[in-house]
Amino acid sequence: MKILLLAGDGIGPEIMAEAEKVLMALNLPVTLDRGLVGGVAYAATGHPLPPETVEKARASDAVLFGAVGDFRYDHVERHLRPEQAILGIRTALGLFANLRPAQVFSGLEEHSALRPEVAAAIDLLIVRELNGDVYFGDKGMRQTADGQREGYDVMSYSENEVRRIAHVAFRAAQGRQKRLCSVDKANVLETSQLWRDVMIEVSAEYPDVELTHMYVDNAAMQLVRNPGQFDVIVTGNLFGDILSDQASMCVGSIGLLASASLGEGKLGLYEPIHGSAPDIAGKGIANPLAMILSLAMLLRHSGGDEASAARIEAAVAKVLASGARGADLGGDMSTSALGDAVVAAL
Repeated sequence: MKILLLAGDGIGPEIMAEAEKVLMALNLPVTLDRGLVGGVAYAATGHPLPPETVEKARASDAVLFGAVGDFRYDHVERHLRPEQAILGIRTALGLFANLRPAQVFSGLEEHSALRPEVAAAIDLLIVRELNGDVYFGDKGMRQTADGQREGYDVMSYSENEVRRIAHVAFRAAQGRQKRLCSVDKANVLETSQLWRDVMIEVSAEYPDVELTHMYVDNAAMQLVRNPGQFDVIVTGNLFGDILSDQASMCVGSIGLLASASLGEGKLGLYEPIHGSAPDIAGKGIANPLAMILSLAMLLRHSGGDEASAARIEAAVAKVLASGARGADLGGDMSTSALGDAVVAAL
């Protein structure tokens, strides 16, 4: 298996080193390659996503991605900012489905913003569409008839875009508790009405999965009130961006959540959901567990290696259950010490 490592900016290189440490401890038949992305790529090549990086990614079986973002480049044109690299590589690789699991690890219930007994019930998966919606629709600035500035962003989905993410979500639900909640805003948006209609059509192909619907504002409330009711949530790009970050705080720390971005084939991109955290970069206090759990998702979805993925997840759970904590969870273990602890638990 050929894996491309894209460490990126900020804490990216630090947490990537710990994931690589865990991967080497598994002694799997893999070949590693590396590339530049984000601010470091802009500094070296003048673009946050150089063609060479895209070529390396397309030639790989999977991409393990750290983080991008560097305030030193906030002044450059938007399409050249480091954060644009992640949107660009998803598009270049045809990745349209983002999977974000959220589960409270035993012993971390008190770290959730929710009551411990509510947080303990969280075990859900958010499936977010990645290539459509307002992020990729027509956008710009214009002037109204009376001379005012007006910004606009067009939200749109074709039925084929909805249909392909629906299949991903239904298949994911089949592998879990067979419950799928589709989140939209069909009472206001025509885009959401199409979304709901197509979800219902596709559900006929999955009679073993229970499909329900929920408006996004209610879903946001229910994630706080009773998150245990959810198994798999499927939603569009904008709503999914917001709800998945909300779910991360429900489980106690954004440093614990991994994600997978998938397309039609086995090639996928795997990354922690947190950012580059430039304020703590180089201090050795970043939590590497989300990066390590992203590696587990890589081995499961692109490598077809469920056994190794489960070993990593069990090792992380064991480390946390032992009381090991980084700074984000009120502890004093360093980035490297947490990585070492996971290796020892393997």
